[in-house]
Amino acid sequence: ENVNGFDPYIKKVNDNDLREPTDKRMFILAAALKFGYSVDKLYELTKIDRWFLNKMKNIIDYYSILEQMNGSMTQEILKQTKQIGFSDKQIAAAVKSTELAVRKLREEYNITPFVKQI
Repeated sequence: ENVNGFDPYIKKVNDNDLREPTDKRMFILAAALKFGYSVDKLYELTKIDRWFLNKMKNIIDYYSILEQMNGSMTQEILKQTKQIGFSDKQIAAAVKSTELAVRKLREEYNITPFVKQI
């Protein structure tokens, strides 16, 4: 199965599937968050720590922001999505563009990848 990150469109929301810990549950969680499930409801169904659920919700919230972009992404939005961990490919899929176009925009905004070493 070809997957592009934490994609909310891969699986449909199903409360019974959310209760069962499987390798596909992450995508059902993404769909549930996109559909509007609260962190508390997901906690009750999955017993996944709220901290993790809030992190996942943040990703889906940014995914929704990207989907609402009409071809004009601000430097701040692009920077924040990169800081969260979105790849150029994920951003391109959300804004209905190409990975190359996102990379060029990122370079134009002088947003470069780096790795922190401890």
